[in-house]
Amino acid sequence: MKKPLIELKGVCKSFGKNQVLDHVDLTIYQGEALGIIGPSGTGKSTILRIIAGLLQPDEGEIYIQGVKREGLVEDGGDAVGIGMVFQQAALFDSLTVDENVGFSLYQHSRLERSRIRELVKEKLDMVGLPGIGDLYPSELSGGMRKRVSFARAIMSNPDQPQDTPEILLYDEPTAGLDPIASTVIEDLIRSLQCREGVCSTYAIVTHQKSTIRRTSDRIVFLYQGTVQWEGTVSEVDYTDEPLIRQFMSGKVNGPIHVVG
Repeated sequence: MKKPLIELKGVCKSFGKNQVLDHVDLTIYQGEALGIIGPSGTGKSTILRIIAGLLQPDEGEIYIQGVKREGLVEDGGDAVGIGMVFQQAALFDSLTVDENVGFSLYQHSRLERSRIRELVKEKLDMVGLPGIGDLYPSELSGGMRKRVSFARAIMSNPDQPQDTPEILLYDEPTAGLDPIASTVIEDLIRSLQCREGVCSTYAIVTHQKSTIRRTSDRIVFLYQGTVQWEGTVSEVDYTDEPLIRQFMSGKVNGPIHVVG
């Protein structure tokens, strides 16, 4: 039986009068690839930000390897490192690729700049982007910027191995990419999971069918602020759950309310 790495228990979150999460229970197990799917505006990205410690829930508890989290990531104390890949890559336009990928080390470590550049080169090689450290984000394609954000997410300080990410959180990593670029990203996500020295656990939020099928082992379906269904990726094709059937088919008519 795999051990729980992350556990959300009774998590609630509202923005103004809009309740986005309503007593959500969610578990991510060590070594698994979890897909979080559902219609737009149902709190999927909010869940990732809560897991990452970037957002505080209104109610509920978060456990990291069985240890209850207190506060946000900036307060420290998480039992494992957590890396996040944002939907729009979130790179600093005024910094080079090298400076973006090594940002946390340049700002917060005592490593020599030459050593940080070596580590950046290593991570860029891992994501299939050798020799681009001196370029700026504006000189890269959308798919390349996504991969640079992957390199930044897996960057770690060898002097502080306890901070090395043990789970990666991907927020719509193939959004806005053409099918070929999406396939490159999907393959990269899987290859990083299998690569020694890189965390083997991740959760991914996505709407794209190919990304759901190619990057997820287990799926949770979020709708109206709660987890409505969960199962393996193969069970998606055989379940009688009308929410899943409508979502995967893209039909307008069904239990999912179509706004507008």
